Amino acid sequence: MVVGAAVLATIGLVTLAVVNRSPSSKDDAADAGPPAATTTATTAPSSPPASTTPPAPTTTAAPTTPSAKTPAEATKDLSSAIRTLSGEHRGRLSVTVSELDGDLKATYEDGSTTYDTASIVKVDILASLLLRHQKAGTTLTSAERSEATVMIRQSDNKAATALWHAIGGKPGLDGANKTFGLTHTSGGAGDLWGLTQTTPADQLKLLRVVFDGDGSPLSSASRDYMTGLMSTVTKGQQWGVSAADQDGSGFALKNGWLQRSATGLWDINSIGKVQYHGHTLLVAVLSNGNKSETSGIDKVEAAAEAAAEALLS
Repeated sequence: MVVGAAVLATIGLVTLAVVNRSPSSKDDAADAGPPAATTTATTAPSSPPASTTPPAPTTTAAPTTPSAKTPAEATKDLSSAIRTLSGEHRGRLSVTVSELDGDLKATYEDGSTTYDTASIVKVDILASLLLRHQKAGTTLTSAERSEATVMIRQSDNKAATALWHAIGGKPGLDGANKTFGLTHTSGGAGDLWGLTQTTPADQLKLLRVVFDGDGSPLSSASRDYMTGLMSTVTKGQQWGVSAADQDGSGFALKNGWLQRSATGLWDINSIGKVQYHGHTLLVAVLSNGNKSETSGIDKVEAAAEAAAEALLS
């Protein structure tokens, strides 16, 4: 897919080196995408030999869980942390964080304007497609399942365009978002789905549609399907809000990156679910005006960590 070169230079897929996390950028029309994630088998440690003498009893302190703050305290701490972070990096940055199973929430927004979604809109596209099938009493076709898999796991742009057409483009996305409660999100014109405009608050609402069974218009089967895909994104794309995940295995996410042709600056976004001190958090970080892809990723990851700490520390 060639995405309006006069409007943007890149929407889509880059491969991050696992060691130094330095992404290599390509024009999306020529990008074939990263290889599938690899796994390494490990051998379970052998059991220690039985001791003939019982060891002396020991006492272990119970792990401490940070106490939740009030929303006002969390927002104050988050604002302070993000202002400091924004002062160290170029561009705009907004972030929102919330407990999945609680009322605690904090948001920092740099101005009232919206952000380009870049590839995080692919979550919205898939949610819209699933809602469409639910209303029709149908299920995803085999082709749609294949396209959904590579769209989320590998951020494939051709698959995203195919499913964008399947939901009816901008009118289809905007119609589904009315059901989802996204009041400040507007689909991109034509096939420019990456230029969909959104806010951190709307992305948090979308994350609740995907991960929160309480009141979500999506069925549990649809939500489980989306969670499974977002939990298994290819290795090179496991950056962003996953930086706030303490054990490194409890996250589900989708990232977006786009270089604007007019300025050469980067939009870098990340949304998803993480585990932090025994709490499940939903985090959305949106940014633009980054001087490079790498610096934008660094900023987004630092913001995700700061958001989790501000909420629970």
